[in-house]
Amino acid sequence: MPASTQPRPRPATSRGADPRLPWWALALPTLAFVALLTLILHPTDAHAAAGDPVTARLLERVQQLLTR
Repeated sequence: MPASTQPRPRPATSRGADPRLPWWALALPTLAFVALLTLILHPTDAHAAAGDPVTARLLERVQQLLTR
């Protein structure tokens, strides 16, 4: 007996995807973009954390290895 090729009808309770986004789905990326743009425009306001010299040497070594 051949298999049925007709698609099954959807149940009456399924509605499909809701196309609306919550308010924070647009607000959070916008806030992150503005924060990063502010850091780019005013780089003197971005202060590096005082780190351990070992960490600085490790990061320099990693940078050297990646630029080879």
